[in-house]
Amino acid sequence: MTDDENAAGGAAATDGGASGADVAEHRKLIITGTGIAALSAAIYAARSNNDPLLFEGDEPGGQLTLTTEVENYPGFSEGISGPELINEMKDQAGRFGAEFEHGIVESIDDSVRPFRVELANGDVYTADAVIVASGASARTLGIPGEDELMGQGVSTCATCDGAFFKGEDMVVVGGGDAAAEEASFLTKFADTVYLVHRRDELRAEDYWADRIDDQVEAGDIEVLWNTEAVEVHGSAEEGVTGATLVRHPEGHPTAKLDDDATEQFELDVGAFFVAIGHTPNTDFLEDTGVELDDDGYLDTVGGKGGGQTATAVEGIFGAGDVVDYHYQQAVTAAGMGSKAALDADAYLEEQADAAASEHSEAATADD
Repeated sequence: MTDDENAAGGAAATDGGASGADVAEHRKLIITGTGIAALSAAIYAARSNNDPLLFEGDEPGGQLTLTTEVENYPGFSEGISGPELINEMKDQAGRFGAEFEHGIVESIDDSVRPFRVELANGDVYTADAVIVASGASARTLGIPGEDELMGQGVSTCATCDGAFFKGEDMVVVGGGDAAAEEASFLTKFADTVYLVHRRDELRAEDYWADRIDDQVEAGDIEVLWNTEAVEVHGSAEEGVTGATLVRHPEGHPTAKLDDDATEQFELDVGAFFVAIGHTPNTDFLEDTGVELDDDGYLDTVGGKGGGQTATAVEGIFGAGDVVDYHYQQAVTAAGMGSKAALDADAYLEEQADAAASEHSEAATADD
């Protein structure tokens, strides 16, 4: 680091009252999360000497740690487990100087520079730039067997795990675009896909509803209307072996379990996919100027040139599933993470150049 950069960092650390006894540490760059997007950003940022510090959050490693085998990530011809891929990337980032802390980011104060980043335990850090790569958490049903068999036949990502269950009957739970898309995708591998929906019509767009109708007619999908799953059966050794479901002619059967019209039945399946949406981990941004859409996903600049990952707050960038609600793939998250690191690096260089110029002008004025 040059003297000018040291001067710039020192100026930033005292600006806006951000320094003080309550600040645990100042960093050039803080990254929220340790999933694929965050770790890709960390590798690029560390190689650019931007001293990244990553906070793991309450889901260290992100959703990929729930995937037993990853066969579609480039460079691993025999596949790799999700946890192993995360650990390899973490080691790689660490080799270049990235550091990791256990902690959940509670809030970011963007009214001062450097940014004040407060953790759930009360610790406060400051940073000249922040990359938000905290991901999105898949919503689950909360039924018996779901957690125990997650990654062992229960999954929240058909494109990640569908090929492992070729020839099996499969369940997809949900009624929106994601569920329809996943059910449609799984017909490549499944004997029969059972699309389980608690109402009597899909919430999906017409395109996906029509696609499901075509595949029902072809015999690839069977829609179980007005039906909900209440338990998943199986073991770590056998994987998923079946599911218990309930059905009521007026829908939402779990709210009518005592109704005589509610029917309970068993379904023999080898895989169980939950597709009821994701919740982006962006609560800590609610009091900032970062713009979020109605579902809580970050709005970034996008486009074709540099700065695609920038948010409405200068110096805060977004990457991965916290931005991308459509593709949600490891490889797309990695690409966006690298973009965010490059954008943050350009921003930090601009800030350092501006501070150096101010320092030079002040020195000239003193002369």
